Amino acid sequence: MADLERYSRQMRFAPIGAAGQERLGASGALIVGMGALGAVLASHMVRSGVGLVRFADRDYVEKSNLQRQMLYDEDDAEAGLPKAVAAERKLSRINSGVRLEPVVADVTGANAEALLDGVDIVLDGTDNFRTRLLLNDACYKHGKPFVYGGAVSSQGMTAVFVPGETSCLRCLIGSDPDGGGETCDTIGVVSPIVDIVASFQAIEALKLLVGASEARRRSLLSLEIWRHQLFDMKLPPSKLDCPTCGAAGSRRYPSLDAAESETTTLCGRETVQVRASKPFDLERLAERLAPVCALERNPFLLRATLPEGERLVLFPDGRTLVQGTEDVARAKSLYDRYVGG
Repeated sequence: MADLERYSRQMRFAPIGAAGQERLGASGALIVGMGALGAVLASHMVRSGVGLVRFADRDYVEKSNLQRQMLYDEDDAEAGLPKAVAAERKLSRINSGVRLEPVVADVTGANAEALLDGVDIVLDGTDNFRTRLLLNDACYKHGKPFVYGGAVSSQGMTAVFVPGETSCLRCLIGSDPDGGGETCDTIGVVSPIVDIVASFQAIEALKLLVGASEARRRSLLSLEIWRHQLFDMKLPPSKLDCPTCGAAGSRRYPSLDAAESETTTLCGRETVQVRASKPFDLERLAERLAPVCALERNPFLLRATLPEGERLVLFPDGRTLVQGTEDVARAKSLYDRYVGG
């Protein structure tokens, strides 16, 4: 039975009630990206009593995150904790009755489907459309709702895509939307837009999880909060030729089937991610780098400031962030020089 005291005010809200609270407790949610949106989403899911909250993120906490990423503090940034780890530590003190599953990893075609196992809904906390299309394809392949959200500057957008009921994200934006678009790192962001968009995502997630389909919003909601503008557009029908949800032809999931690139430029952050073919032994790497680099270490990652001025951030799963450049060739050269092929 649900914790009557903890959830009493939520259960007094008639559309949820005791039955809805029981459904929340038996549900699972996956949040991909634990930055600004993900931190708010995770807080709402955990405080609402969703039984399993799994969250995946590839990054670690930095001081520039603290203006808008509400789960983290200066100690997390100073320690360089992975966001998933820092989030788990905070959220476990908020609601010990929820099962938390933090995953420190880049979400790719190799692990996306496994991350969906045992959850009922996927919430978008990412900052790029490559990953969003990947999640879109995984959700439509496995029949799970995908709650999209994005925020930059003072603008935000959100929509709910439900397999078998609505068109998918690919129908809305196409298959290749990443073309040097604006990001928080290039034009900034005010924190209220993050909270607003994530809260719209969270309420739609709660509706889905308690089975209140009649109350669900079936539109793409666009917001501009500095000039106070709001636009609600009905989702278009599925495109006949959409490989993911279209009526014509058999189902295909291009983002799940695409080959993963060895390198990924993190737009606007002067960072290139380089992926190795196998996990790292951080202890051995620290011994190798110590004579020539300034090192910072915690149980989850190794940071090495290079003589050239860039910094390497190495994770046990075989990922390296080369910080201080967006030049893929230079990032690869530094990686090969200090980490090896």
